[in-house]
Amino acid sequence: MAISDTDAPIPHGNSTTVESDIARHPERKKLECHWNERNEKTPAINSEARKTPAATETTTGISVPRGQQPAQAELLSERDIERLGRERPSAFKNAWTEIAFVFSISMSQVLAEYFISGFNVVLPSLVEELNIAESSAVWPASAFSLVVAATLLIFGRISDMIGGYPVYVFGMAWLFVWSVVAGFSRNRLMLIFCRMLQGIGPAAYLPSSMMLLAKVYRPGPRKNMVFSIYGTCAVVGFFIGIFCSGVSAQFFSWGWYFWIGAILAAITTVSSFLAIPSDMAETRKQGVKMDYMGAALIVPGLVLTVFAITDSAHAPDGWRTPYVYVCLIIGGILLGLAVYVEGWVAKSPLLPFDIFDAPYMKPLVASLLFFYGCLGVFLLYGTLYMVNIMGATPMQVVAWCVPMVVGGFVFPILCALFLHLISGTVLLIISGIGWVGTGVLFAVMPEGASYWAFAFPSMIGATLGIDITFNITNIFITTSQPAKRQGLAGAVINSVLHLSIAFLLGFADVAHVNTAHLGKLGSYRVVFWFQVGCAIVSLLIMILFVRVNAAKSEMTADERQQLMEMEQSDPQGSSANRENRSTSGLHIKMG
Repeated sequence: MAISDTDAPIPHGNSTTVESDIARHPERKKLECHWNERNEKTPAINSEARKTPAATETTTGISVPRGQQPAQAELLSERDIERLGRERPSAFKNAWTEIAFVFSISMSQVLAEYFISGFNVVLPSLVEELNIAESSAVWPASAFSLVVAATLLIFGRISDMIGGYPVYVFGMAWLFVWSVVAGFSRNRLMLIFCRMLQGIGPAAYLPSSMMLLAKVYRPGPRKNMVFSIYGTCAVVGFFIGIFCSGVSAQFFSWGWYFWIGAILAAITTVSSFLAIPSDMAETRKQGVKMDYMGAALIVPGLVLTVFAITDSAHAPDGWRTPYVYVCLIIGGILLGLAVYVEGWVAKSPLLPFDIFDAPYMKPLVASLLFFYGCLGVFLLYGTLYMVNIMGATPMQVVAWCVPMVVGGFVFPILCALFLHLISGTVLLIISGIGWVGTGVLFAVMPEGASYWAFAFPSMIGATLGIDITFNITNIFITTSQPAKRQGLAGAVINSVLHLSIAFLLGFADVAHVNTAHLGKLGSYRVVFWFQVGCAIVSLLIMILFVRVNAAKSEMTADERQQLMEMEQSDPQGSSANRENRSTSGLHIKMG
């Protein structure tokens, strides 16, 4: 079936002219010269493809074997791109293998949220049983997020070096071991130590999970749906976490909270080992190297800085205590050196600065630092407020958080259905308003107030804030990066999440301790006003500097890069051919 230069067929069901179709799709228009050059050199399509029974014919007349990876195709029409964005990836033989994969990967969100939100419910029981001062309770809560944030980039790089599959399975197995040990903690130091080692597990499996999802699913409605399921599972983990911690604290021992999490981690380890396709051989061919100097500077720099901020509230002389300002100074110096090394010394930087060259990436990340920090502050101090001010039992806290669970199911599903139709910027602004309202309601809540008047709408605002933000930004960031950087993209996403929680919890703790003279209610209100301030800053950044389009079927980052290289190689030919010729396909050399 030869396709002439001047008579390219129009896809079935499309009554518009070729010219108008190209005008609507500038990416296709840009590539027509390369398509025409290919036609001149290759007048007929390879007949062998037509003889293959498993081959299917695309709208351009090119036979592509059914189940072929998108990265292997040589010709993609606009209709092909749309189709590939909706169909099951070729990595899965059938629906059951895809379901098993999505379950295994989604459990990363379940378990990460389980050990963040659920711990806040069991914390009051731990404070009482292990004789932990309430003013020191922030360390067991933030140690987990601190280690996750400090080591995510390292495990993201390891994922890009050896593959997401082995790193993911390792992370789950590690979490299982230290969750079992944490349940036997006998004092504050042992608890903090176990929480820190627990954090290495999510640090490994969170970036690798994002990497595996982004590699398997190309941009389109199917990716939107899977990422929405992935985000929804954070809510599932939230509910399972608070429910199991509430039941353990009120009816059993708090240790069962950790052991139930260990059981879930063990199940996920086995399912991941069996269901996730290995990407080790493919990944190792990319030749990505470790940045040891950057790792040696970033990890201690972050740990010392967050430690100084958090512990300043409990040090004998506050910020003037020697170990506090020494740790802060050393941490700041190490982070400064890390910036220099990553930007100008390292050959393979752990955090290459050009990852932020994607449009609107810098303001988006800055906004997320404040958005996700609001989540950490709300989860910890909202729980403490409900227990210490509203007098809720652990199971009452679970019941009062149910609206977050329901909203966490509804909002991501709605996002999946309409994300390719509605501007991401509009949805991010709505989520920002939700975060502002959440903090305001708790900040102005009078003592003895009704749950339905204040806490209930606050829960709705919280789930509106986190679920929409998480889904949209995950899709945007992973789609903007090439395949070889998907581990890095996953690391950046989760580093921002956990680093902002660790940092802003530290500042919230400083505000809480330094306003203790106002009483518990007064100091809690100060913390919530601090949360409101962070939410307003984030919302303003989103409104003024961030633009995220609807998440439609489109080229991958690798395909867009190849398109750019093709244009640069022959800009004059592209211009001349655009004036005289038309096409219905995209000639992209991939794989």
